[in-house]
Amino acid sequence: MDGNDFSSTSSKVSSFSVPQTPRSEGEILQSSNLKSFSFAELKMSTRDFCRDGVLGRGSFGSVFKGWIDEHTFAAAKPGTGMIIAVKRLSQNSFQGHKEWLAEVNSLGQLSHPHFVKLIGYCMEDEHRLLVYEFMPQGSLEASDPLSWNLRLKVALDAAKGLAFLHSAKVIYRDFTTSDILLDSSYNAKLSDFGLAKDGPTGNATHISTRVLGTYGYSAPEYSATGHLTTKCDVYSFGVILLEMLSGRRVHDMSEPYGDPNVLKWAKPYLANKRKIFRILDDRIEGQYTMDEAYKVATLALRCLSTGAKFRPTMDKVVTELEQLQES
Repeated sequence: MDGNDFSSTSSKVSSFSVPQTPRSEGEILQSSNLKSFSFAELKMSTRDFCRDGVLGRGSFGSVFKGWIDEHTFAAAKPGTGMIIAVKRLSQNSFQGHKEWLAEVNSLGQLSHPHFVKLIGYCMEDEHRLLVYEFMPQGSLEASDPLSWNLRLKVALDAAKGLAFLHSAKVIYRDFTTSDILLDSSYNAKLSDFGLAKDGPTGNATHISTRVLGTYGYSAPEYSATGHLTTKCDVYSFGVILLEMLSGRRVHDMSEPYGDPNVLKWAKPYLANKRKIFRILDDRIEGQYTMDEAYKVATLALRCLSTGAKFRPTMDKVVTELEQLQES
């Protein structure tokens, strides 16, 4: 996705407890942690949204590099103070407004070490902007090839963030490598909660929703029926694990026939300890033992189970990745 260094791009409708109307600041849930910026402040912070400061572009608009005082959060001279990422919504997108609002409300209410920090927002006249912490290494999707140990670390960090989201009864819904951002120490943090959806309540086993997602990452039952559960996120995580193991994008795995079911390509290798080397990224050869690689492969395989009930919970995924790091 374009512009995913600070939040992945999408013009799709969000469903994270978002009121339909009115389009006013009253829609934003009360949170003392978020600063309300004026448009003038962010205009100054980004040098009038200078083209040279564009960090990414997408259907929602653009992300700009800016600077604020780290203590007062007031706009600072370019090159001084704390670097921020300012996502500016295209003014003609009502769906984008709902996604923007969902991100404010979800990140304003949920805080975790492995979530990108939302510093504040601007909702002034027709302007809609979000202000995030700056993630210097960008997204996992766009990153340079990582070492084996860094791949394990990033996978564990992302799993912890997703597990926390599930504990809050929220489903991420469209989880991809573009949504995992890396700081200067390669700590991974989840971004772009615009499509997040409240999970089922009471005796309900799932929620039904319009199918929205990224090609190749969506669980088969969600694509077929629109039934959404936390296990749909687990499937997406399995795809990401597979990408990290192989060094290949999900779109490349499905060639030459374009079949979005990556399991058809991967299963013969993942399930066989003697064949697994055939899908491992040769850029990290010699950095792992075959036993380690096989454990990650079998975890990915379980996450990619066709039947949702056979997939582990994200808490279980975290436990297994932690054990692997400690071994």
